Amino acid sequence: ILTPTFIEKANGLYLHQFRWTKDHLIGSLPKEWNVLVGEQKIPKNFKSLHYTVGGPYFKKYRKSLSSNFWFKYLQDLVPNHILSKTVPTEVEGRAVIVKPLIMFPVECVARGYLTGSGWSEYQKTQSVCGINLPAGLQDGSKLPTPIFTPATKAQDGEHDENIPFEKACEIIGESAATILRQLTLALYAKAHDYALSKGIILADTKFEFGIDERGQVTLGDEALTPDSSRFWDASAWQPGGAQASFDKQFVRDWLLNSGWDRNSPPPKLPQDVVQKTIKLYERIREILMSKKRA
Repeated sequence: ILTPTFIEKANGLYLHQFRWTKDHLIGSLPKEWNVLVGEQKIPKNFKSLHYTVGGPYFKKYRKSLSSNFWFKYLQDLVPNHILSKTVPTEVEGRAVIVKPLIMFPVECVARGYLTGSGWSEYQKTQSVCGINLPAGLQDGSKLPTPIFTPATKAQDGEHDENIPFEKACEIIGESAATILRQLTLALYAKAHDYALSKGIILADTKFEFGIDERGQVTLGDEALTPDSSRFWDASAWQPGGAQASFDKQFVRDWLLNSGWDRNSPPPKLPQDVVQKTIKLYERIREILMSKKRA
């Protein structure tokens, strides 16, 4: 629990505007409640532009189900922002009622495997976010131990920026940064072990935390969705290149191979890419929420 004094003095805290949701106050709900309606969006150029996956079909894809599952599974480690799953009929199954939080202006990323921006940084410095790593690692290598690699929350039109732990301390204070690091790595460890029992590698994931009205650090936004995480097929894992994945990497790869310059208006996603992405998202949800073990 962080004291009100900390909240008043913390540098850079702000009321979070959810990037993948819309905040609605519907009907006679209490004003302190927010109905968060999930919109399945994937960054096009890793800035603020988005593809809405599936368009009207999205009503059949219930992103909230994935987050709700993980919020419940991880609630013994940290409280979450959900107040109720009883929502207006038009958004039933893809929305939740949550309490407002003062969000920390850093994204809390845990990496158990080297890939993505971490791999790019490692190739240049043999480190990620200031954390030195062994020589000889490859794209997709398992790290000796999971690492905490925070990032700044980008404004619209800008890239998120990986930062060292010391920079996170400057932004939110050493006490808060230490708490978030401990929580992030604990959440990742529990989620990773669960996913592996289903034959899935949780390579990395991003959490966002805030402070509730009592000063309690609380998990908000989304949790362990294919948007915020990399999920790999454990049976096909082989360091040294791209992995068989169940996440937004499929769209990223298509964009990177499309010839787009990332400056001009982005190309329209072909329908087959949209549909395959939806199927990947639905498949990973089915695997992880199944009662069967790998």
